[in-house]
Amino acid sequence: MDGKALYVGFSTDLKRRFTEHKQEKVRSTARYIEKKLIHCEAYELQSDALRREKFLKTTEGKRLLRKQIRDVLLKYAMLPSKVAANGGVG
Repeated sequence: MDGKALYVGFSTDLKRRFTEHKQEKVRSTARYIEKKLIHCEAYELQSDALRREKFLKTTEGKRLLRKQIRDVLLKYAMLPSKVAANGGVG
């Protein structure tokens, strides 16, 4: 979104939901110019997906998700080392 902001949300149709975000139909992300899907998770049970979403919206969950994303970006040399030294994503 702005290079630091992460959006966490549940959807039963990822392609449709991401299109809604890109078309600025979602109020919480409409103000951000650039939107990229950089991480997704799939669950067999909706209850598990909602539980995970709730966790990722906590301070601890956000910290874990940012660390996971940072580590993947570093592994594939997609994150400059200067950014990583400052804590990485967000």
